[in-house]
Parts: sequence; C-alpha cells; structure tokens
Amino acid sequence: MNNIEKIIEIKDLKMTYGDKEVLKGINLDIYKGNIIGYIGSNGAGKSTTIKILLGLVKGYSGSVSIFGKDIENENNDYKQKIGYVPEIAKVYESLTAKEYLTFVGQIYGLSYEKCDDKARKLMRVLGIDYAYDSRLSSFSKGMKQKVVIISALLHNPDILFLDEPLSGLDANSLLLIKEILYKLKQEGKTIFYSSHIMEVVEKLSDRIILLNEGEIVADGNFEEIKDSSFDGSLEEIFNQLTGFKKHNDLSSEFVSILKEV
Repeated sequence: MNNIEKIIEIKDLKMTYGDKEVLKGINLDIYKGNIIGYIGSNGAGKSTTIKILLGLVKGYSGSVSIFGKDIENENNDYKQKIGYVPEIAKVYESLTAKEYLTFVGQIYGLSYEKCDDKARKLMRVLGIDYAYDSRLSSFSKGMKQKVVIISALLHNPDILFLDEPLSGLDANSLLLIKEILYKLKQEGKTIFYSSHIMEVVEKLSDRIILLNEGEIVADGNFEEIKDSSFDGSLEEIFNQLTGFKKHNDLSSEFVSILKEV
C-alpha cells in the first residue's frame, strides 16, 4: 500500500461540543482508489469527521491533510476536487434541474456550456432527462436524489463523500449507482461511503472503518474484521462492537405493547 498515493491523512483528530467529546483521537490514512465504508451508530462521530474534512466545521484539534496539504492552512482550493452527497440534501426547489445543475457546476469552475451539456447527458443516463427543464419542486424524492448525486459528480471530483446516497432510489437505480461507484473507483477516485445499510457497505467497501463513541473500534476489509474474533454479517458485527445487544428483547417488548387491549 506504500506505493499507493495517500489522499487523506488524519492525525489525533479530536472534537468537542460543549462537554461532549465527539471525536477522541482519530488516526487514519486514506489512499487513492479506495471505497471506504465509514459507519457507526448515531452520535458516533461520522458526520462530524466528514464535515471537518469538507471544511464545514472548525475548532478541532489534531491535523487533517488532503492532497498532502493541511486544510487549516489551505485556501480552500482542495474543495474543487471534492464532491459531497449529504444525508438530507437541500435543493433550490424553485429552480429547474437545468438551472440548479448549471449553477452548481459553475461554482466548481465549469463553464455554463459545459455544465449544461454534461448535466443533460447525466440526467439522460439516470433516466430523468425528460424533467431537465422542470422545477425541482415537482420531482419525486428519488429524482431529487439523482439530481443531488449528479451535482456532486458534475465536476469529476477526486474524492467523493457519500452520506446515505441511495436514499429514495428504486432497485434499478440502486444497481446503477453502485456500478457507477465501482467504475469511479477503477478511475482512481476515493470514495467515503457512510450508510446504515450494512449489506451495501459490506459489499461495496474495500475497507470498513467502524466508529463507536468517537473512537475507531474496527478497521479493515470485511474478512479481516470478521477474522478478528467476530462472526456473522457486518450488521451482527456492528451490533457486537457497538454493544447493542437488546434488539431481540426490545422488539419483543414493542410487539407485546401493540397487542395490549
């Protein structure tokens, strides 16, 4: 792995909100062309890590380098090479898909003509080009998600951060987006993939990093994590590592309450 280009380097990353220590000393080296499954329960520190990498959150201690440069000392040029699909994507619903995508593309430095051409073609591939001139307020959740994915990829970024990117997509679209991610990996793109759908993370990721209460509790491919004294699916391993063992009792209690008369 030493011959592979290091894209992200995180050293002793800590973050505190008030009295709560959200990140407790994260150390990570991320290499070019990897799909990283970055998982953890709510509040584990996943979103905080990603927002720090995106330059959206300050006030942390430790260091974060992207493309070999400390982002604290950067002039934000590195953001031109990054794409981001947030868990809850907000689009300007009064705009048409064309207006929105050409606007986002120009922010990333593309010409209007190039944005327009690429956006229309990408919407055709995803099967929604018929709505290119329609307002986003008329789009279904799945259609909006496709537009957000296109907006994150339009400028052909080197690093892609995906937070629950498959939300609202139908089965065929799921298959297509997963195949696109594989092909982007083959092109040397680095993908940070955060999701609660463990089956997808297990199948998609070259490397899985599991956070629990602000600390890394597992790091490796699925087989390596499984071989380190764990057994079962990634979902079962996740529950073991995060200490959540009450799902059987709680589900029984929930159903029992439903049957009360």
